[in-house]
Amino acid sequence: MGEKKKLKKRLRVGALPKAKYFEWQDIFFHRFAMVCTFFGVVALVLLLVGVGSNGLDRISWDFLSNGPSARPLRAGIFTALIGTLWMMVLTAVIAFPIGIGAAIYLEEYNKKSKLAGILEINIANLAGVPSIIYGLLGLQIFARTLMLGNSLLAGALTLALLILPVIIVSTREALRTVPYTIREASYALGASKWQTIWFQVLPASMSGIFTGVILALSRAIGETAPLVVLGAATFVTAVPTGIFDNYTVVPIQIYNWVSRPDPEFSRNAAAAIIILLMFTFVMNGIAIYLRNKSQKKIKW
Repeated sequence: MGEKKKLKKRLRVGALPKAKYFEWQDIFFHRFAMVCTFFGVVALVLLLVGVGSNGLDRISWDFLSNGPSARPLRAGIFTALIGTLWMMVLTAVIAFPIGIGAAIYLEEYNKKSKLAGILEINIANLAGVPSIIYGLLGLQIFARTLMLGNSLLAGALTLALLILPVIIVSTREALRTVPYTIREASYALGASKWQTIWFQVLPASMSGIFTGVILALSRAIGETAPLVVLGAATFVTAVPTGIFDNYTVVPIQIYNWVSRPDPEFSRNAAAAIIILLMFTFVMNGIAIYLRNKSQKKIKW
């Protein structure tokens, strides 16, 4: 008994400096994270202030309703804004079912094997491939091989390829958050695998799926390099009315204005950046709202 008491005493004495060491690590990491967050917020605020001071007074109804013009005071983003809306709708229609279907297959139906592991690693790596590579791929496959040219459909297919890995990864993570007990309960009641996925798993994970999809679309809305490679026009006076029409988007219009030597065009670019940021913030807000609304309905 005496040896046990001595051993416990030694452990208590030795544990005290170790606890202080981990406490110091926790304080250091907390301070370091606060400093990093501070610099990130400061950089964002400086960026918003700089853009707002240059372009906020240029935003008006005329700027939103006018088309491109060689005169900066008459130039607007109407055709670019409509082209962006077309591009986002087409990209979502193409990428949403394919990405979610691929994620369901990989997570629910695919058997664990070496081939499946290689496939999962490649899908995760594709999310980090530079966007211009997707532009070159879309140029060869969609624009030249399928002879779609520089149409809206070619651009939407390319952007769909760009965001597919993000949608697949985020959807799989959302499916993994559903407890397996829900699946077991559904099977116990006689439901098939597909009925379990459709009526139980997907509704329970829909908040995470919508969040991933909208965040992926938020990334696609600001992409310029793939569309430049595909030959998206920088000066389009007619609003696109079909998927095979020529188009321009807001990032392309910003790129065009920034490259002009006239400083008034730079102010137009700043105003277009503000509108693009507002559009992105709205999409992110919708994602947060849908996520919170779905989480309130689902109770495990």
